[in-house]
Amino acid sequence: MEKKQRVVIIGANEFQLPLIRKASERGFETHVFAWEKGAVGKEEADYFYPVSITEKETILEYCRRIKPEAAATIGSDLAEVTVNYLTNHLGLPGNPPETAVFAVNKYIMRKKLREAGLYTPRFIEAGSFAEAEEKGLGSFPLPFIIKPVDRSGSRGINRIDDYGQAEAAFREACGHSFEKKAIAEEYMEGAEYSCEGISSEGRHYLLQVTKKYTTGSPHFIETAHIEPCGLSGEMLEKVRETVFRVLDALHIRNGASHTELRISGDGEIRLIETGARMGGDCIGSDLVPLTTGYDYVGMVLDTAFGRMPDFTVSPHRAAAGIRFIMNRRDLEYFESLQKKAPEAIVRSFIEERDLSAVPGDSGSRHGFFLIAGDDTEEVRRMIENSGI
Repeated sequence: MEKKQRVVIIGANEFQLPLIRKASERGFETHVFAWEKGAVGKEEADYFYPVSITEKETILEYCRRIKPEAAATIGSDLAEVTVNYLTNHLGLPGNPPETAVFAVNKYIMRKKLREAGLYTPRFIEAGSFAEAEEKGLGSFPLPFIIKPVDRSGSRGINRIDDYGQAEAAFREACGHSFEKKAIAEEYMEGAEYSCEGISSEGRHYLLQVTKKYTTGSPHFIETAHIEPCGLSGEMLEKVRETVFRVLDALHIRNGASHTELRISGDGEIRLIETGARMGGDCIGSDLVPLTTGYDYVGMVLDTAFGRMPDFTVSPHRAAAGIRFIMNRRDLEYFESLQKKAPEAIVRSFIEERDLSAVPGDSGSRHGFFLIAGDDTEEVRRMIENSGI
């Protein structure tokens, strides 16, 4: 009997399940590392290790015994740092070591993008409000953004409309940061989008662009996403060119990428950030396959094993979106959709939480539901709850 190829997967929460399942479908032996609490993928893994995804040195020691042929994750910056560490220490396919720094530390990312001649807002990094003032924070035009230098999921993000808000926002952002530092940057106007890509040996492919919906100021927590994004062909080509320049600047050569940006009313692209992983929130794992027919999770595994991604197109829908449960009203809307349009709901996940608690970041939302259909406007209306 032929020995199965082994893949180490970092993370086992609801958003990592598609990767664990896809690896199993393809006949790979799965070795999954994650905290046991919330590890819904534990039961579907061949081998599960209750080790935090941030304990990369410990995971490396396990991997020296496992001897995997690949390491992968989807939708998590923290997990991607560990994957990058493993691939470089084990000689597995992946990105160079500096990519993990460029794509996670927002201050270093901004510097790299500026060096590459790409638009960046004015920005500074500081470990305290006093340090930020010394670096010229007081001269920033209002509004501006303060956020942790190395976190995702809308944690510790605040829009500053009054300078008196800045000191508390710096404390909050530094408190969320692993490095205990925050970045302040000029606020960028415009509609927000995210771009899903796959790269192989430095060659990039743009798979899909997603339109984002957020709570807006001050925390900008994602409330929904929809594909297609509605941009013109000309603008999509401009986005593609910009994203590929970003990937080159950050040395992202292999695997998935997720680039967030804003497009101003006059068509100017303003870069927010890029991760060396597919988009979370079910964007990469569900929305991209639903609207393009591409097996994006499968592509992540292809590149993790050092293979060219498979661009086979399967049957797909005209549009798809995800909406998050932020409160009881959202849950009641979801329940009404189950009765009125059950055929549109692809899947759902509801957390057993107190729905009166207001989410403070993406990790504290109460669940989500996915919608797909062949009438783009109808899908948009369902996602926006503007009538069906």
